[in-house]
Amino acid sequence: MSQNNQVQQSFLEKKRLRDQKIPHLLQQVERQPPVAAIETRTRNRDRLDDLVQYPNRLSQLALAANPPEKPQSVSPDAALQRLLEGNQRFVDGAYQNLQQSQSRFQETASAQYPFASILGCADSRVPTEIIFDQGVGDLFVIRLAGNVASQTAIGSLEFATSVLGTQLIVVVGHSDCGAVAAAVKGELLPGQIGGFLENIKPTVARVKDKTGDLKANTVIANIQYQAQKLAESSTILAGLIQAGKLKIVGGQYDLRTGKFTIVT
Repeated sequence: MSQNNQVQQSFLEKKRLRDQKIPHLLQQVERQPPVAAIETRTRNRDRLDDLVQYPNRLSQLALAANPPEKPQSVSPDAALQRLLEGNQRFVDGAYQNLQQSQSRFQETASAQYPFASILGCADSRVPTEIIFDQGVGDLFVIRLAGNVASQTAIGSLEFATSVLGTQLIVVVGHSDCGAVAAAVKGELLPGQIGGFLENIKPTVARVKDKTGDLKANTVIANIQYQAQKLAESSTILAGLIQAGKLKIVGGQYDLRTGKFTIVT
């Protein structure tokens, strides 16, 4: 028998023995409570290797035995504080969010309970979950160039607040926003690019006579304008605000420092 045939036969024999053992190990795990099942899997490295064909099986078993319960709603002030604390960790380089594991994926697969909603700019330098040190399922995020409150964005936020129960919406603008800069220049742009600029141009008019840098002033004015538009353009959001179940705030993210600051 050639050496290649011997190697192939040895591999097939090992695979046959392994396949015979896997069902037995799974039965043993399924008879145990979730914590004990996890300990069984991690106690023996050989068994861990044998179960590699079933990477999510134990997480599914644990969640089936202890399905996640709907958490209590986070108040607007508490949600905002959580975001500000997360941003400070981001600035300090002291990340501590652990909501990005395989078990978190399994936990959020059946339902989502975000504690806040974000209307942010689509700029690649402003990744929402990262700058606030949050994880999978923590934030309901809509990102559009210029963080504009389009009809689609408003509808998405109505869903986040009235269905998912988030009680805070944060409009996140940022320094040196290209969409704002384009609106300030007032140039005609091709295709659909000019469409969203129409949603920013009213803010240019608001600050054109204000002292200081026109683009920087417009970034702040645009944050305020879009936040105001959310509250005034949706009866659902307005009703939640009136009932004390929703707060809409705006803030600016600094591309150079990573700091997020509330805009009043």
